[in-house]
Amino acid sequence: MLRSPLRKAARKLSRRASPLLAAAALLGLTGPAGAAQAAPGPTPAADRNPVIFVHGYNADPGVWGGLRADFTAAGYTDAELFSWGYDTALSVNETLSGRFAAYVDEVRTRTGAGQVDIVAHSFGSLVTRWYIKHGGGAGAVDDWVSLAGPNHGTSTAWACALWSQACRDMTPGSYVQDGLAEGDETPGAVSYATFWSNCDEVINPDSSVPLTGATNVASGCLAHNDFLGDDAVSAGVRDFVR
Repeated sequence: MLRSPLRKAARKLSRRASPLLAAAALLGLTGPAGAAQAAPGPTPAADRNPVIFVHGYNADPGVWGGLRADFTAAGYTDAELFSWGYDTALSVNETLSGRFAAYVDEVRTRTGAGQVDIVAHSFGSLVTRWYIKHGGGAGAVDDWVSLAGPNHGTSTAWACALWSQACRDMTPGSYVQDGLAEGDETPGAVSYATFWSNCDEVINPDSSVPLTGATNVASGCLAHNDFLGDDAVSAGVRDFVR
């Protein structure tokens, strides 16, 4: 069940009041890794953060067209919405999380925002979680959302693990999976949410997606890429980060 706006507002207020707390993604749509889409603009509305969308394996920022349009229809401006493009052939822990950290810093500088919200699909969930947990990103992220993320690994990744670093990172028991599972799965003052399906043909088992300490949303019978265009998922994501 999604957090009520009142409860979330209270939690955000508590975070801002506490300096201690404030200090404290497998196969997606195919296509070449795209360049980051980021539009300069004014400071975001005071009551919300800029949103960074992070695509999955072998995909690009273009997959976010529908969800970005939904955010725009809900009142967000282009200056508040960012889509990070990256090469999914690279390692989560050795390369990608550091590059994502630099991108988050760029977005915060450009918008003047203290924190960002993250919406990640599939393999992008691993990159962004590593940044939060091991890359010093806990204080820079307010809300984090995983759509069909292989958060505890997926056996499907063994099919491409021989030649793909991303697939190796997504296999159960990999270095990345072990590093993300150790200790608290949802560290810091970040608000975490996952959206999962019992019909996801890529994430196996389905129980890989939910995280202890997160708001875990069962999204019905959706295929892996359907999360990117499903109206109910879109509404749920917007409600969570609002």
